[in-house]
Amino acid sequence: MDKGLSAEQATIQLDKYGLNEIVKAKKLSGFLDFLSRFKNPLLIILIISAIISGVLGDPVTAGIIIFIVLVSVAIDFINTYKSQKAAEDLKKRVMITTTVLRDGVPCEIALSHVVPDDVVVLNPGDIIPADGQVEEAKDLFVNESQLTGESFPVEKEEGALVYMGSSVNTGKAFLLVKATGKNTKFSHIAETLIKHQEPTEFDRGIKEFSTLIMKLTFALVLFVFFVNTILKHGLFESFLFSIALAVGLTPELLPMIIAINLSKGSLAMARHGVIVKKLSAIQNFGNMDILCTDKTGTLTEDKIKLVKCVDIEGKDSNSVLLAAYINSILSGSFKSPLDSAIKDFKAIDISAYTKIDEIPFDFVRRRDSIVVSKDNVHTLIAKGAPEQILEICPFYGEDKKPITADLRASILKEYEDLSQDGFRVLGVAQKTILDNKKAYAKEDEKEMTFLGFVAFLDPPKESVTETLKILEKYGIEIKILTGDNELVTEKITREISLPVKGILMGSDITHLTDQELAIKAENTTIFARVSPDEKERIINVLKSRGHVVGFLGDGINDAPSLKAADVGISVNNAVDVAKDAADLILLKKSLQNLIDGVSEGRRTFANTLKYLMMSLSSNFGNMFSMAGASVLLPFLPMTAPQILLNNLLYDSSQLAIPTDNVDESYMIKPRKFKIRFIKLFMLIFGPISSVFDFLTFFILLSVFHFGESAFQTGWFLESIATQAFVVYIIRTKKIPFFQSSPSKSLVMSTVLAVGVACSIVYLPFKRLFGFTSLPWPPMLAITLTVIVYLFVTEIAKRWFYRKIVTDD
Repeated sequence: MDKGLSAEQATIQLDKYGLNEIVKAKKLSGFLDFLSRFKNPLLIILIISAIISGVLGDPVTAGIIIFIVLVSVAIDFINTYKSQKAAEDLKKRVMITTTVLRDGVPCEIALSHVVPDDVVVLNPGDIIPADGQVEEAKDLFVNESQLTGESFPVEKEEGALVYMGSSVNTGKAFLLVKATGKNTKFSHIAETLIKHQEPTEFDRGIKEFSTLIMKLTFALVLFVFFVNTILKHGLFESFLFSIALAVGLTPELLPMIIAINLSKGSLAMARHGVIVKKLSAIQNFGNMDILCTDKTGTLTEDKIKLVKCVDIEGKDSNSVLLAAYINSILSGSFKSPLDSAIKDFKAIDISAYTKIDEIPFDFVRRRDSIVVSKDNVHTLIAKGAPEQILEICPFYGEDKKPITADLRASILKEYEDLSQDGFRVLGVAQKTILDNKKAYAKEDEKEMTFLGFVAFLDPPKESVTETLKILEKYGIEIKILTGDNELVTEKITREISLPVKGILMGSDITHLTDQELAIKAENTTIFARVSPDEKERIINVLKSRGHVVGFLGDGINDAPSLKAADVGISVNNAVDVAKDAADLILLKKSLQNLIDGVSEGRRTFANTLKYLMMSLSSNFGNMFSMAGASVLLPFLPMTAPQILLNNLLYDSSQLAIPTDNVDESYMIKPRKFKIRFIKLFMLIFGPISSVFDFLTFFILLSVFHFGESAFQTGWFLESIATQAFVVYIIRTKKIPFFQSSPSKSLVMSTVLAVGVACSIVYLPFKRLFGFTSLPWPPMLAITLTVIVYLFVTEIAKRWFYRKIVTDD
């Protein structure tokens, strides 16, 4: 057997062939990443305009514009970089590894570090990390469904080729790696899948929002530019003003706010035992309204114990125990908790038995078989679902008596009684092979003798009843998708007080169309005896009915369902193929950890939505007012540098939104991104902001008779104050501070932004921006205007949620 590469050889191969990645992550250096943020067309136009302004003899304006643009980009770069780094650090905690031979010694390495000529050790549940040739194999069966679409495992013998994207179903092997990364057969399939990943509901909502903003900005800016050019001001001044207005209208911090929100959410979820692999899944996690799961480990203690080994009369049977023990111990398949329970029940000496072959489990036969030899006599031992075991058994007992129809009914009755008592039950059968051979297949599973049952108990979790009540409070419905029968599953649901709306068997699902299944699935709690394909189909039809579906799975066959779900959830001790397919990893298989994660998902969604609402209320209203004022006034209401400074201060004040508190009342049900809600919010609160802007114009012009510089200063202060402080109103349906308090960080950031704005107009360099110091009467008038605006917005908010958007 090849001892594998040395550490030095592996390094040389890695340098030669590169990382074992299908789609290489395009990571820019810090400097190039910073420069890439200037690709924004508005920023490019602003910089070019600033340069032209400097050439034409206005270096101060040019310097201010470039300085503000640089500061804005720096804030974006630093915060996004920190968020991405935090997320990457979390992913490393659940990184999938593979075992290779280095200098003849098995060692674990990252999948990406596998290189050609490596020797990989394969075990059940492992992902096949690269294309290669099987060097040694023992009962190796591989799942190649991602490559071929065939769900049944394929046996691979020495010399056979296996490919990246497959996974080990049963058996053990050594694999000599032939190709990695983009040289693998799977590479073109994987790239196609990545390119065609469906956007999440939140992604679609953000796209609609961005389109709406783009249309509004384009129409408003175009109007302002032409009107000002024709009626009022020079071409270049109007152009610079219009571009600055576009910057003010555009929520350019949105990607960063989303990134910070998701990063903060992932860090908080990690503290609750949930590691986020795919950041965009956090939003879906918060919106999830159906959770599909098996019962083991989530509803039960996951401490399965073998309790009974009985014959068809219900009497203790050593023959049943011995047959089950041989099957479990000598099998090369992935060891299920039931196999572990059989092993732990009693140590039995089976050294006299030699394994000849095995027929692995599949979800059509629902059994696995092993062939052993003792004294050169081959015996086939099968264990699995009692119904499927009985199908191949015309005999029972050691003397091979025929099973009559009445006896078959009696055996099934014994099985049903055990199931109704809460036992998980397997049937056991065997037969002596008359003509010995080296290899056996499922066709040999016939004419067998039924021995009896092995029965297991997995008690319900004591805390799960309370946890289920919290899930119900949060608007999340549990649906159990299990390979067990309906009787034992229903017994568990009764013990944990989980209401059962309906039960649907896998055999019934086959005969239903997708439309029929979708209707039934919504009104079903227990899906029993379902195969992996049926689980995936159930998830897809629930999604087609508008549900956000989560799936919790940790088994070899759960990968398709994890990928199909809106939120694929696995556990840290799951098989590699399940962890690879999941979006989120639970460090402990617990519904309580999951609830904590859902809370963070909803908090993340709520804080992201606050920024969008801010952009469409005071901010949009102020920019709209600015557009109107530029037409009515003999001078520009604000110069381009003043608009950019206003925008910089406003954006800085919003950086703390991801830290904000979220009302408990907002957390109790899943939320969806509704563009209709966004539009209604804009149509109500944007005009309110504009009304107070025009009131400010009237006060500054008619009461105080301000000229250009004083007017721009006064409105700059009113504008930044209304934009920054209105977040206190918008962030909650309740009365701010009295019933719902913002986070300290948000209060500090908004007060600081307004404080800096006020300071600038009194500092010596105010003239650089064209500001002038204001006496206290207009400052008092501006303060009162802001207070009244906030008061009116609060009243409008209550009316809005009571009369306009009653379902939110």
